Amino acid sequence: MKDYYSILGVAKGASEDEIKKAFRTLAHKYHPDKKGGDEARFKEVSEAYAVLSDKQKRAQYDQFGQYQAGGNSGFGQGFGGFDFSNFAGFQGGGQAFEFDLGDIFGDAFGGGSARTRRGRDISIDVEVPFKDAIFGAERRVLITKLGACDTCEGTGAKKGVGMTQCVACGGRGSMKEARSTFFGSFTSTRTCPTCKGRGEVPKEECGVCRGEGVLKRQEEIHVVIPAGMENGEMIRMPGRGEAATGAPAGDLYVKVHVKPDRLFTREGNNLMTALSIKLTEGLLGSEHTLHTLEGETKIDIPAGVAHGELIRLRGKGVPYGRGSRGDLLVRVDIEFPKKLSRAAKAAIEVLQKEGL
Repeated sequence: MKDYYSILGVAKGASEDEIKKAFRTLAHKYHPDKKGGDEARFKEVSEAYAVLSDKQKRAQYDQFGQYQAGGNSGFGQGFGGFDFSNFAGFQGGGQAFEFDLGDIFGDAFGGGSARTRRGRDISIDVEVPFKDAIFGAERRVLITKLGACDTCEGTGAKKGVGMTQCVACGGRGSMKEARSTFFGSFTSTRTCPTCKGRGEVPKEECGVCRGEGVLKRQEEIHVVIPAGMENGEMIRMPGRGEAATGAPAGDLYVKVHVKPDRLFTREGNNLMTALSIKLTEGLLGSEHTLHTLEGETKIDIPAGVAHGELIRLRGKGVPYGRGSRGDLLVRVDIEFPKKLSRAAKAAIEVLQKEGL
């Protein structure tokens, strides 16, 4: 006698959700149309689920150790007796299941419906200086990709000739076809290979793209890098990917690589830099000219500033939101003299006597 609970790897008192989850996992794992699948194990798992997912069948199995339907389990003759009423929203034993056949058996049945077609997404990498990433910039990049044919303007037809209805699909753009699996025969819908989903074909093909409407070519892309971009961020440009016959173009993804800066680093919306000053400037205070990403600016060093202390210049950081900006944080590095003259040493000794 088969132990359906062991086959699904659940306890005898498992809930409906636990049984459903276990079956879903195993069905994906053992589906014969998948790489590494196991048809025998898949049938066994499906058989166990067909019984345990039905309250009446499960009760009979729990009581008698097996499920009998009119003197026959329904599984003795292979998969011909498998009850699909437990799947894809059908009612089975008074309970509904939200399983999607296209989700579990998509490789066998083609997903159950035609999917929306579009061109292939592509990605490129752009390297920008630190300053351009902070304040924004523009780039023009030359890439090679499938694009719409300029001669026929993407129709695939000779200019001035026009299109006619596709005979193969009757203008629907899709075709139904029967597919046979070990479950039986099923009908799936696929894009018409003749018109490639357009429902029409050129009366006379374009001599440049040979009726495809697209061809491989170089295209200059204008990329706008917004202010505040961080290293590794992506810019999505809808419709700038590869073109496709009779379908919308895919998207272009631009990955931004920010070059490190010698003087500045970034922490969120704030910029960080360092300023070296002399010991006397730190003790007495001073004014310095600080180099920033926007040019030079004056900065006041307060008397008695500590080594490593941060001075905040508000509104000098990374732009964000609508007109907002972070701050520029200046770390003060005090240069301590390695050698002292006699006069300097004497002066410091005086300070030491005063407890400073």
